Amino acid sequence: MENNTSHFAVRQAPYDDIVILCCVDKLQFDPAPLNRLFATKPVAEAEDIVSRVLEELAAHLEVLQQGLASQNFATMLKPCRKIRLIADQIGLTEMAVTAGHIQTCLKQADGIALEATMARLERAFDFAVSEVWNFRQR
Repeated sequence: MENNTSHFAVRQAPYDDIVILCCVDKLQFDPAPLNRLFATKPVAEAEDIVSRVLEELAAHLEVLQQGLASQNFATMLKPCRKIRLIADQIGLTEMAVTAGHIQTCLKQADGIALEATMARLERAFDFAVSEVWNFRQR
């Protein structure tokens, strides 16, 4: 099996046995669902819907973080599925894909990969909030 790191920039650490991988990919966001929402609803109503959706995503993310902290992985599958569905519906592609990857980590009981993927989901959420509100201001 060949090692392919095309999505990462490798930076050598001060120690020879440590390699730092820095993700250089642009996080994915599909503005089409938000375009449809703002085209079919009054602005105030659309903003209210987006706010509620982001709050719901944040609540599910918090449940995931608590499950990871307590190592109660069984409680993480349901909120992970919900994040995936909600994120996919409003165009938060990176969050949806990452939530799917978390489901895979949970099914494989891979704690190390789970922690790394959870960190990726948290970054994707921060990006999503920024992108949604930047979109709103256009």
